[in-house]
Amino acid sequence: MDDAVAFDDAVLGAGLGADAEAALRAAGEQRSADPPQAMAMLMRAQTLAPDHPAVLIAFYRHHFYGHRLGPARDMARRALRVGALALGLPPVWRDVPPRPLPGAKVDARTRFYLFALKGYAYLSLRLDDGVEARDALAQLRRLDPDDCVGGALLEAVRVRALIGPLADDDGRHDEAPAAVFGAAAWAQASGLPAPAVPARP
Repeated sequence: MDDAVAFDDAVLGAGLGADAEAALRAAGEQRSADPPQAMAMLMRAQTLAPDHPAVLIAFYRHHFYGHRLGPARDMARRALRVGALALGLPPVWRDVPPRPLPGAKVDARTRFYLFALKGYAYLSLRLDDGVEARDALAQLRRLDPDDCVGGALLEAVRVRALIGPLADDDGRHDEAPAAVFGAAAWAQASGLPAPAVPARP
């Protein structure tokens, strides 16, 4: 089995020992009914498999749905380090070379990394850390210029919050722009002209 398939399986929970898998299952069952017990089970899973993607995802969800955004962002940061290791990238996202990552549409390792960066940017916005959100989204645009993980929508939200609603000369607010995808979505989100689409031969 190649590394990409193994990582894909790991995201879905494969490769966990029986004790870690049982701890994650118990954490999920107790998340709403007994949050402290759910956290205890997550801590046990983390002790048994500290860098397993399924454990990181479970921790992230536990904090996120519990409205603990700071710890959720810390978990996104850890997920970025694990994803970077899987891809052979620098451990700090700011140090990753600013060029498209191959496999953004289908490769499990790449998508895990890009979604972790998107989650990190989103949580930075929610935590009013505007500079961090801006920089993370700029890096996401460079790594995923075709917007395979939907980061452009988050960038549009960020830009809109900065400039406020737009109005024409009559004071009427602009209608929402037409939905676009891929590189054009990034361009629209940033208020830049969409790239020209080459004519078909």
